[in-house]
Amino acid sequence: MALSHIRKWGTEKINRLIIDIIDNKKLTFAEFFDLDTRQLQAEFNLSASDIVDIQCVRTELPAYSFLAENLIEQGFNIIPFKSEEYSATLKRNLTLQKTPPLLYVKGNTSLLNESSVAIVGSRKASKSSLEFTKNIARSCTKNCQVVVSGFAKGVDKTALDAALESNGHSIIVLPQGVLTFGSGIKKYYKKIIEGDVLVLSTYHPKVPWSVGLAMSRNTYIYGLAEKIYVAESDSKGGTWSGVLDGLRKGRATFIRKPEPGEKNANSILILKGAIPVDLNGIQVESGDDSLEHKLKNLFSEGHFTAHEIKDKLELDIDAHQLSKLLSGIDFIASGKANREKVFLLKEEVQVQAELFG
Repeated sequence: MALSHIRKWGTEKINRLIIDIIDNKKLTFAEFFDLDTRQLQAEFNLSASDIVDIQCVRTELPAYSFLAENLIEQGFNIIPFKSEEYSATLKRNLTLQKTPPLLYVKGNTSLLNESSVAIVGSRKASKSSLEFTKNIARSCTKNCQVVVSGFAKGVDKTALDAALESNGHSIIVLPQGVLTFGSGIKKYYKKIIEGDVLVLSTYHPKVPWSVGLAMSRNTYIYGLAEKIYVAESDSKGGTWSGVLDGLRKGRATFIRKPEPGEKNANSILILKGAIPVDLNGIQVESGDDSLEHKLKNLFSEGHFTAHEIKDKLELDIDAHQLSKLLSGIDFIASGKANREKVFLLKEEVQVQAELFG
């Protein structure tokens, strides 16, 4: 626990030190903390500042020992990433760079290594998004899949409750320490005891909820899941950034196809590679009402700036952000016109290059 929460150290650096201690040097943590400055430098190639950090952690060991005893007495488990109980899916998806050194959990730990699906979306989701969420959660129950959610209002909470109402299983990923989630544990205590729910946190047990932790927690929601279903996303925030990160990594990401006139970013994420599905999670074609089709029709008239595209297609996204997204689409090219960045069909550029090149 002490090593997992070294201030100013990144996750990968902590993980590599733990691996070095256990696998390479074959030491116990007690033996590691008994090493003096010279031995730490020689055996682990630590810098002077790193050794100062280790020495500071050493002074905190009694407090961490007391905290560990307190957690165990209250029925929490502490699972290190080297444990067989640790989620193999989380390690595979996040790799050593972002895999949390420890998981603090309460409930059925076997859920960590069962087939899992994350259902994510906005706090202020539409009726269609919530209906979609319930359908996917119920489908997960039928398929013996664990629903992973973040306990926020809207999609997260709906996914959790729908899974439990259909006698399914769920993992609640907290944006805070487990010891600050007393009211939630009390509310779901029966389901926790019965093995239907696992409460999980990657943060120090006493840390309170914060916006920053709520954002970073999304990484672990996506990381714990084999598949990701998106009910609704804005063009910013945790769902948006999490889906884009998942798409960059080639994660299987399914998103509800938006209805005509909906003000959300679902169509943009489909353009970026998310797979459109209907209210029951069944894959559908993008169709003539897709953003891709609308863009191609628009570009048949010429080239346009991001501001012009945003206005003409009534997209709910900042123009600067749209410009960055369009730059990564395979059928779109960019250029300069009147000193402004404009976008057009890539095939038009290729035709012109053949004619005049």
